[in-house]
Amino acid sequence: MENRKKVAFYTLGCKLNFSETSTIARNFQDEGFDRVDFEEVADIYVINTCSVTENADKQFKQIVKKAMKLNDKAFVAAVGCYAQLKPEELADVDGVDLVLGATEKFKITDYINDLSKNDMGEVHSCEIEEADFYVGSYSIGDRTRAFLKVQDGCDYKCTYCTIPLARGISRSDTMENVLKNAKEISQQGIREIVLTGVNIGDYGKGEFGNKKHEHTFYELVQNLDKVEGIERLRISSIEPNLLKNETIDFVAQSRTFVPHFHIPLQSGSNEILKKMKRRYMRELYTERVAKIREVMPHACIGVDVIVGFPGETDELFLETYHFLNELDISYLHVFTYSERDNTEATEMEGVVPANVRAKRSKMLRGLSVKKRRAFYEGQIGTNRTVLFEGENKEGYIHGFTENYVKVKTPWNPELVNTLHEITLTRIDEDGSVRMEFLNAEVRDRE
Repeated sequence: MENRKKVAFYTLGCKLNFSETSTIARNFQDEGFDRVDFEEVADIYVINTCSVTENADKQFKQIVKKAMKLNDKAFVAAVGCYAQLKPEELADVDGVDLVLGATEKFKITDYINDLSKNDMGEVHSCEIEEADFYVGSYSIGDRTRAFLKVQDGCDYKCTYCTIPLARGISRSDTMENVLKNAKEISQQGIREIVLTGVNIGDYGKGEFGNKKHEHTFYELVQNLDKVEGIERLRISSIEPNLLKNETIDFVAQSRTFVPHFHIPLQSGSNEILKKMKRRYMRELYTERVAKIREVMPHACIGVDVIVGFPGETDELFLETYHFLNELDISYLHVFTYSERDNTEATEMEGVVPANVRAKRSKMLRGLSVKKRRAFYEGQIGTNRTVLFEGENKEGYIHGFTENYVKVKTPWNPELVNTLHEITLTRIDEDGSVRMEFLNAEVRDRE
């Protein structure tokens, strides 16, 4: 047993990447490798890259350096979106032995026969048109929640985005397989599943570029709601044009789906939305928010927004700012636009200076703090259910209510991965919410 090889993983980017890293890790374990933390000495380090984060190359180099410090003879492999878009660039990084593109990453163990270091990174990456098959995956990072991948790739042509180039066309898992994975997760005592993908509202498109939907996202939600043993299901980011009223109505009365939506807006200006080639106007976004509020007044609504897109004048930025300020939403994820090779936006006029982008980003982040605070204040005095997480942070245990309010209470290891009925009492200085247990037995133990 002593000579079993050790493998460690580092994931950059989104929930989807985390779910895929977990699947690749399980493949390694099936092949007789032992998984260890990235901070430990390993024989192989696998880095799952992202093309969305700024300075992706800089981050990648730092992680490789870290791996080489731990073991300068270790075999280093790069997979993921950045590895598909810029394979040669990653292969040139000192210490990298293998770079695998979109279709190869799930067969990584086939490429690792000889663990000796290469003078030059070996590249196996496909033309992205070949990424036409689907590999299902889910991640179990902690005992509390799992990310379940249901869809991959994207057929949209947003002018700022490289994801279609990195992940290929939109394709989905079969209903049968998603339900099987959900059951497997629930059998491991995990209380919450987060549905993830590149464009999950487009769920149901078959493999091999079949544009016909075998099923709809609404049918997926209906079927998942029936899986026994799952306490909570959460929908991650979903496009406003694909979030239909029937889905919103279903979530409102669902057994397991929680009242939390994350809906990308990207801009509150119709002029900019057209330049971005988004598939809706701001009026549709307003309708979606109004519909959610009508059937779930207590729902949490998160918004993605990009600042500094080419052609975003001060007037157009203020249009976005005022639109968001007036909208009944709960928080923002603010992205500062950054140029991506091979995207239409890089050819556009009206480039916004970096310092202006930074200033706008700061303004919207300030607005987000204000929105979250107002949302939390509106929840004080209400009864909710909280799922506690596993970390002791400065003597407190944290958790999230079904509608994504972050709560805290003094650390108690017995609370980890348990659900409790609580009352939200007040907002703490750190922005999280204090609470009281409704169950007298638990309260007395405190």
